[in-house]
Amino acid sequence: MAYDVARVRGLIPSLGDGWIHLDPQAGMQIPDAVSRTVSTAFRASASSSTGRHVSSRRSAAVLDAARAAVADLVGGDPAGVVLGPDRSVLLAWLAESLSTRLGLGTGLVLSRLDEEANVAPWLRVASRYGAQVRWAEVEIETCELPSWQFQDLITTTTRLVALTAASPIVGSAPDVRVASDRVHEVGGLMVVDAIGAAPYAHVDINELGADIVAVGATSWGGPQVGALVFRDPSLLDRIPAVSLNPYARGVERLEVGGHQFALLAGLTTSIDFLANLDESATGSRREKLEASISSLQNYQDTLFDHLMASLKRLPQVMVIGRSPSRVPTLSFTVAGVSADKVASHLADKRIATVSGVHGGSRLLDALGVNDEGGAVTIGLAPYTTRYEIDQLVNELATLG
Repeated sequence: MAYDVARVRGLIPSLGDGWIHLDPQAGMQIPDAVSRTVSTAFRASASSSTGRHVSSRRSAAVLDAARAAVADLVGGDPAGVVLGPDRSVLLAWLAESLSTRLGLGTGLVLSRLDEEANVAPWLRVASRYGAQVRWAEVEIETCELPSWQFQDLITTTTRLVALTAASPIVGSAPDVRVASDRVHEVGGLMVVDAIGAAPYAHVDINELGADIVAVGATSWGGPQVGALVFRDPSLLDRIPAVSLNPYARGVERLEVGGHQFALLAGLTTSIDFLANLDESATGSRREKLEASISSLQNYQDTLFDHLMASLKRLPQVMVIGRSPSRVPTLSFTVAGVSADKVASHLADKRIATVSGVHGGSRLLDALGVNDEGGAVTIGLAPYTTRYEIDQLVNELATLG
């Protein structure tokens, strides 16, 4: 059965606002089912999951369901799912917990392809404790992250590698497994930021070889909730806790403060929504996720090929990077026009894009793009249509 984009669009009320939403990096549009679930849960759950009151028991059930849903999303164990307000916050807490591993004489490997959320926390702890930082660099022409460099970057002193599964800026998807296997040879840990990969790819923590995977629900149309998934849940009891509860065990050791249970309910619904993007998907939620995302990929591959071919016909537009392994997001520049002006022009035509990257982009800095006026970033979503792509291209043709 072909992917039914019209059906998916009908499940997202905000798409009726007259805008073309090509800015999933700022958060995908939220399905009606997610909004309704959050609203209902606000009225039914308590602020604690430990009391004897019925609303507290509902909150406990919401928490368990959210852990199970995230585990299904990445192929992990619910006992290893840490939940928090945002994946960037969780990565900062993780870095604090693992900081004792990063002292003098040790090292870690970071990537120019990564967003700041998976870079800044590690730089802070490395600076504090004197660990050596090595950088995996991108190819300037393609924005690929060559996997051969990890053989030299990862040494016997390397304690951790932090790497993106896919760049939400240029779309490049590095071969994470090569780095994972190498760092495990020397007894280190692999932390993978999958914010740019979900929902474009079927994320599997075991296939990635990751010890910890970070995700954020806004990247697939969920509420402002993040998660860290530990492949081996027992690792949580072997690292220092950051919890305010001195008796915390397991996932609670990395959960600071209380949970927002209504948003966690919405998190579960958003993952169920992904699992049902393809009406013909059957089986367990994990199996339905695999089928639905595969169907979405087939649809988006065709759409992205059309986008790339259309942009290629515009001589004033330069697409940044052409990695053969990628997700359907990209950044581009328009000759003689700054990124802010391009985004402003498109916004005047009710086309939403991202101009600049919140918190800056080391990748665009390294490529020299920010010195020349920056870049506009766009991405496909489960609800993007060919008509919307054509409207974007038509407007870009008037610039330059």
